[in-house]
Amino acid sequence: MAALIDTNLPDLSLLSRGKVRDVYSTSSPEHLLFVATDRISAYDVILRNGIPGKGRLLTQISLFWFSKLRHIIPNHFVTANIDEMPEEVKKYKVQLDGRAMLVRKARVVPLEAIVRGYLTGSAWSEYKKSGTVHGIPLPAGLLESQKLPEPLFTPSTKAEQGAHDENISPEQASKLVGDSLYAQISGAALKLYNEAAAYAHSKGVILADTKFEFGLVPSTTGSKEETLILVDELLTPDSSRYWPLEGYEVGKSQPSFDKQYLRDWLVEAGFRKGLESGREGEEGQGWTIEDSVVEGTQKRYEEAVKLLTS
Repeated sequence: MAALIDTNLPDLSLLSRGKVRDVYSTSSPEHLLFVATDRISAYDVILRNGIPGKGRLLTQISLFWFSKLRHIIPNHFVTANIDEMPEEVKKYKVQLDGRAMLVRKARVVPLEAIVRGYLTGSAWSEYKKSGTVHGIPLPAGLLESQKLPEPLFTPSTKAEQGAHDENISPEQASKLVGDSLYAQISGAALKLYNEAAAYAHSKGVILADTKFEFGLVPSTTGSKEETLILVDELLTPDSSRYWPLEGYEVGKSQPSFDKQYLRDWLVEAGFRKGLESGREGEEGQGWTIEDSVVEGTQKRYEEAVKLLTS
């Protein structure tokens, strides 16, 4: 099965092409078509080749979590059934089936809502240098991959494609979006993480950290205040770190069911900041994933979806 790198829907208007998703307008003024391709990115670099079937896996797990967590906060999902979508979408059923969602339009909040339950990734790097995570002081003596005393809400900026998200402190985030909206987002994000992490643990999986995105829609009550909802994807291996519970050991990096495997390969292959466009001496040619790494990444994504949704 070949990877779907770019969608081809000539009768629809393409609004944006992100790291993974192609977003189209529809004849319904209140809705958008989100299509999860098989593209994959690491360190904000979109690799030239993708992971076959990845878009369908991301859609499957997002739909699972949207349903499971909808009692905490509403989300933008409307339907994944192509036959229930606008007429102009239905003709592309073969291409879209299993990887497309009709979603409600929302005004996206310019904040990446990251919740960390374990000390890993950029949080571990910062902690080793300063004893903090996103400027938040933590107890001394914590080890890599250790469970934090309590989950932390650690926001970052939402950068334009090709730019890097920037970790910011809660105080900076509150100034960026306003105190009231920040309180709503951080509270909802922590509730979502806690419930998802408890469920994942029951399935033999550790949810180390994850990223949520939020949007605002008009209130259904006639109020002038907008309603906060979840948008984009939810708790996928693209937006989360999932570790197997079996064999978990503090003090080292963990095997994972996410794209950390790809990140590690990219660094080993010579990637560093400044080489986003290709290997040293081959700038501008992009990065192509080796076949064995494609297979390994695909296997990890499939395992995550199987464990969590079965």
